Amino acid sequence: MRLLLVVNVSASAVTPRTRVVIAKALAADHKLEVVETDRRGHATHLAHEAATEGWDAVVVLGGDGTVNEAANGLVGTDTALGVLPGGSTNVFARTIGASTDPIEATGQLLASLAGGERRRIGMGRADERYFLFHLGVGFDAAVIDRVERRHILKRYAGHPLFVAAAVDTWVRHYDRSRPRFSVSVPGPDPAGEAADSLEGGYFAVFLNSDPYTFLGTRPLHLGPGTGPDDGLAVVAFRSLRLTDLLGTAARALGSGRRVGRPHRIWALDHLEEAEVTGLSGPDGDPAGAAFPYQVDGDFLGLTSALRVSHHPAVIDVLYPPGS
Repeated sequence: MRLLLVVNVSASAVTPRTRVVIAKALAADHKLEVVETDRRGHATHLAHEAATEGWDAVVVLGGDGTVNEAANGLVGTDTALGVLPGGSTNVFARTIGASTDPIEATGQLLASLAGGERRRIGMGRADERYFLFHLGVGFDAAVIDRVERRHILKRYAGHPLFVAAAVDTWVRHYDRSRPRFSVSVPGPDPAGEAADSLEGGYFAVFLNSDPYTFLGTRPLHLGPGTGPDDGLAVVAFRSLRLTDLLGTAARALGSGRRVGRPHRIWALDHLEEAEVTGLSGPDGDPAGAAFPYQVDGDFLGLTSALRVSHHPAVIDVLYPPGS
């Protein structure tokens, strides 16, 4: 098979030795080309070009952001996505059952290629950007922004950095005085009336799969049972009270079954589409309606409106055997 190995050399777990070992293993039985990303969005261009030229698979050695970029370049094509964990968290790789060790994961990938272990799965989309596992709106995205401002530290202090950024953002870098957005879900009737809605949210996560992320070795289940073929689940906070955040985190570290129970948490599942709209500040300034958002751990900036949708069977993914 023809394989393109896309490497993010800046990813926290990617070392020169790892790159060499993985490249030799993949090249033993396949035609392999290795390319390194050098800018934001580069993996999307490389993956799309490979799909256009008919390559069998694009294999990504990098973090979730690079995997997301490559996936966006492969949507709607027959070129498969292979994932080798190279970042600090590697949510998607771990969700599909890949080893956390990139060299062991290479062995799984080779077995997948030999046994035809590929599945065509659905993805979520935020405006024009697809996501594999989640979209974060509001506080969640602001935390990712703080982490990316200290991206050099991710190589040495991945999970502690996220925890520290969450605390710092809650204390100093996010306006907790008012809700930032509303969420509306269109109903099935021709009139398009809202089937359900959230009038004021501080923090929302749209999930294409579960878990939401990992804290060390432990998964955080915000949408237990959610898979890429089931539509999207959404969990949103009506407040940023510390008791709500910590209580939800505690439940998510367990089964996640009771995450949506408290009245300050809004949760739905099996969503096909939704609209997120920014709320102006008390003075009515339209600029105050902008809210931050991120997809698959990649901060995308501020927006005042976001169309969220689910798209079934749009990308082939190489799954580890037996996962």
